[in-house]
Amino acid sequence: MAVWRTCLRSSSSSSRHRFSTLFPLFFSSISNPPPLISPSPSPSPPCFPPLRRFISSSPEFPIISQEIIIPNDDSSLPVLFVVDFLDGFHEFTGLPWWMIIASSTVAVRLALLPLLILQLKKLKTISELLPQLPMPIPETPTLKGSIDQFSHFLKESRAIGCPSFLWFFPYLSVQLPCFFLLMASIRKMSLDGHPGFDSGGALWFQNLSDLPVGSFGPVFPILIAAFHYINIQISFDTSTIRQTTGLTGLLMRYYKLYLEILSVPLFFVGYAIPQGSLVYWVTNSSVNIFQQLSLKHPTVGAKLGLLSQGASPSVEHSMEISESVIKYVDSDLKEHTLSLQTLTPEELLSLSVQVLSKDDKETSIQLLRLALEKDPGYVRGLVLMGQALLQKTELSEATKYLELAISKLLDEDPSDAEDVELLMLASQWAGAAYVQQGKMKSGITHLERVAKLKEPGDPKSKENYFEALLLLSSALYKEGQSDEAAKILRVVVEHNPAYKPLLEQCEDENELVSDLVSRRKDHF
Repeated sequence: MAVWRTCLRSSSSSSRHRFSTLFPLFFSSISNPPPLISPSPSPSPPCFPPLRRFISSSPEFPIISQEIIIPNDDSSLPVLFVVDFLDGFHEFTGLPWWMIIASSTVAVRLALLPLLILQLKKLKTISELLPQLPMPIPETPTLKGSIDQFSHFLKESRAIGCPSFLWFFPYLSVQLPCFFLLMASIRKMSLDGHPGFDSGGALWFQNLSDLPVGSFGPVFPILIAAFHYINIQISFDTSTIRQTTGLTGLLMRYYKLYLEILSVPLFFVGYAIPQGSLVYWVTNSSVNIFQQLSLKHPTVGAKLGLLSQGASPSVEHSMEISESVIKYVDSDLKEHTLSLQTLTPEELLSLSVQVLSKDDKETSIQLLRLALEKDPGYVRGLVLMGQALLQKTELSEATKYLELAISKLLDEDPSDAEDVELLMLASQWAGAAYVQQGKMKSGITHLERVAKLKEPGDPKSKENYFEALLLLSSALYKEGQSDEAAKILRVVVEHNPAYKPLLEQCEDENELVSDLVSRRKDHF
């Protein structure tokens, strides 16, 4: 009995040794259980796990051999599967362990690459369609208004075929689990002194189970910190962060700084990780750098269909304009110099739009003036000049250009969609300029012209159309024409229910006025 108690205590004290229930799925020669210590050994049945014998030479029992199943590790099933697979790969190829780890890492990243490319294509489509969609949250958010506005946003996105916004997450949701699974598996092999790990390295890291030590010990920690820092610089494009303003830009800058600071603790963490895991980490980081640089290259992007159609080659990110010369760097990092006098009005207007998007109104107006000097009747240039001056709050001068554009469009009797859209924009901005100057009647005249146009089918043009109607209802309301304002607002609310509170406010005031009028009639 004492012997059996000893055996049971030995079993409970070895609880960390749990048997792996995984059998070799890829290579039948992976698991070769050690021979059992027995005078007459018999092979273990293939359907049962390997067993350990406890031998006692007690006076009561000269030789007692008893088979007891003891778990031999605490790893999860996925980790054990990866360990067995790497074992099979190692036996099949005969490669040293450091090459097994590195090649397995590259293979996993290559397997995930199609998913990454698909996600980037979906995100490219979203970025192209996003300007055509309304804002997901109203400017003055309320709970009901925000829900209605977001529902309208989703409805419009489905109408124009915009991919689901869940496409921001698929690659990350697969890549991160794979990273941590491989990391945990190789770490287990390193800490458990996996067979062959003590001599499976190369150069200064011969023993993959050891921590980095000696004169070459800092090599892996330095590589981990350096590759992390390089990945951050590639991921966060400096020009993009610089152009992103407001709270979003501030958060991006602080988040990038936080990730950069993490390079320092990562250096020290590298000293506490076995060299087998460090081989995996360095390989994964270097593959990530190569992958990012490749996908960002214009030639690769064009081959994979990741570049927007008709997109200008990063001129807006590296463009300098002087009084008569424009300097820019193309996608091949070659610097070019052009004279503004050689550019057509259309090219000058395109440059003006890019400059205006960076909030450089002065340079944008300078380019537009040059375009209109070359072609005084260039309607699109007149409309854009009015918009630029409107943004500078030069209302009086803005209305001059907008009125000129409207008169030219009306003289030509616009019929095609482009001219109708220009007439709608010019009338809307002219109406807004007059309303801001307090000239309500002139503003209402221009805005009513928009209301008489046919509702456009393009989502972005449709948003401009209903914004003009909303501005018209506001002007009518201020002029005391509440009935007309409510009538316009009903049309707007049918398109976007988020403006229903404005309609209710307008209708309540109409009911109050009608009630006062009826009381006066009853009194007389």
